[in-house]
Amino acid sequence: MGWGKAMERRRRPTLEMVAALAGVGRGTVSRVINGSEQVSPATREAVQQAVRELGYVPNRAARTLVTRRTDTVALVVSESNQRLFSDPFFAGIVLGVGMALSERGFQLLLATGRSGTEHERLGGYLAGQHVDGVLLLSLHRNDPLPKLLSESGVPFVYGGRPLGMSEDQMSYVDIDNFGGGRIATRRLIETGRRKIATITGPQDMIAGVERLQGYRAALDEVGIEFDESLVFYGDFSYDSGTSAMRALLERHPDLDAVFAASDLMGLATLRVLRAAGRTSPGDVAVVGYDDSTLAEHAEPPMTTVNQPTELMGREMARVLIDRITGDSAEPVQLILDTHLVLRESA
Repeated sequence: MGWGKAMERRRRPTLEMVAALAGVGRGTVSRVINGSEQVSPATREAVQQAVRELGYVPNRAARTLVTRRTDTVALVVSESNQRLFSDPFFAGIVLGVGMALSERGFQLLLATGRSGTEHERLGGYLAGQHVDGVLLLSLHRNDPLPKLLSESGVPFVYGGRPLGMSEDQMSYVDIDNFGGGRIATRRLIETGRRKIATITGPQDMIAGVERLQGYRAALDEVGIEFDESLVFYGDFSYDSGTSAMRALLERHPDLDAVFAASDLMGLATLRVLRAAGRTSPGDVAVVGYDDSTLAEHAEPPMTTVNQPTELMGREMARVLIDRITGDSAEPVQLILDTHLVLRESA
């Protein structure tokens, strides 16, 4: 092989080279690569075969100029990096989002931000045409990102409904947190428990509010009076569960059940009980929330509420992509069911 031909082989394949090999015009290749339907199946297959044979990789920057899209979606978690990587809830969401985006040809950009400065920086970046849309997860009350995105015209979908906002024109995918809190507490009642405490989530998030409401509803259904002193407010983290369970035992040493509104807080509950010489479920029955691997491998294995996090992530991505591509312009509002997973702790 001559030197010139060797250099030709090493050149990065171009749109023109694909067109020549496929026997079509440059514009036809561009239409196929950009997903246009105005190409016959036979022509599309010829172009795709040429792309594969040459190893052609589209110039994303040039494609963006033509389509005005980046094919990138941001998943913004309004928590710290430490919280994102320590809480199993987020792992399921990221997995579902990533799989759904990949299937539709989109890239995932993962970002976190909890402080006002971080939100301001994120808002400026997201509004600067760097992404086609945003998935908002773990929002707290008065989070500024929805307003910033609305003003900049960037489409977004909520993972979980935000507190204090009208739901009429928003798109969201949420979990039935009220139903989950209710079935968890009903399970404890069914096992004969009557002094039932709860370690609930933050009250500036819909998940924390509704899981507590479900707990109260289950007590009310059987005539157990709600006792505020049996409620401790955590933030879904292990450390908050530890502090809350220690305080609960000090205040109510005779309690016989705990509904922990996350598996991390449930795991902390079991360990505090064990350290205090209490058995579960013998002395104190415990139900968690998430159905993570933590619950399965706890000591004892923990009864918990399954919430379909991977499905939630998939649906969030689907709703957003349909809006980006114009397949759906109307608000979409989905609430996914939960169910109880019975194990030894209750």
